[in-house]
Amino acid sequence: MNRFGHNFRLAIWGESHGPQVGIAIDGVPAGLPLAEADFEADLARRRSGAPGTTPRREADRPQIVSGLYAGRTTGAPLTILFANDDTRPHDYAAPRFRPSHADWTAHRRFGGHNDPRGGGHFSGRLTAPLVAAGVVAKKTLPAGVRFATRIVSIGGCADPERFDETLRAATAAGDSVGAVVECRATGVPAGWGDPLFDTAESLMAHLLFAVPGVRGVEFGSGFAAAAMRGSEHNDPLRDASGATTTNHAGGIVGGLTNGNELVVRVAFKPTASIARPQTTYDPATDSVRRLAIGGRHDTCIALRGAVAVEAAVAIVLADLAL
Repeated sequence: MNRFGHNFRLAIWGESHGPQVGIAIDGVPAGLPLAEADFEADLARRRSGAPGTTPRREADRPQIVSGLYAGRTTGAPLTILFANDDTRPHDYAAPRFRPSHADWTAHRRFGGHNDPRGGGHFSGRLTAPLVAAGVVAKKTLPAGVRFATRIVSIGGCADPERFDETLRAATAAGDSVGAVVECRATGVPAGWGDPLFDTAESLMAHLLFAVPGVRGVEFGSGFAAAAMRGSEHNDPLRDASGATTTNHAGGIVGGLTNGNELVVRVAFKPTASIARPQTTYDPATDSVRRLAIGGRHDTCIALRGAVAVEAAVAIVLADLAL
């Protein structure tokens, strides 16, 4: 339920306002150089502080408690912890079912014993250990594999110069916006993946949909392919290396990587927690009542979620590579 992978295997745990979140990674090759500083660049991309992100400030300092000796991985499970220091559990003292949150479904699934504070185990807080696993995954990949990830639209606006304006307008209205994130990976060898159930894209989609807030995943031309003809969508081979003149497939054909650039786009929904008053069912009174959500939240979760998308892609590539 909280595990993923065949060869590069993850087990994740923790809740948003519990004492810690963490991840154990099994299958990490022995001898990889690894230090706390290696995680900083990607964790900084996830950290809050920029306009449109939550005021909650966590240091997100990774504590490696197993699987590392003398600066090298040992081959044993690598366990990484992150302390939750900036928590406010009192913001969630009153039981309630917030619109478009997992509050009600988790209540039904676990008989009311789930931790509801900040979404508990369903929170975006769990992307911190996922990003850490992505850092380790990248170290297992061939040296030529490179990633480039960016936000291509926010709130339906595809002009980067207007992103800040879009975020400010939503924040001022006590509202939130969604976004589309694009991740590209170059240098991925051909032939990674398996037919049917364990295709490269099905495994990536599996893990990408585990990132909280993700509502859609597409590869290459994606949904636009439905409006194209075969003569437009086909990618002609241009030489014996498998390079193609176009890349509508997004680097995957028949479930296998084809050596061209891997292109995946992910749609994030608007953040469900908004300051704007809403209505919801109140179990205490068995009625629909007005709701004002407290706490600290992102106006656009993709701002910090983009690096989690990249981590998910890297993790699946590592799993296939191993």
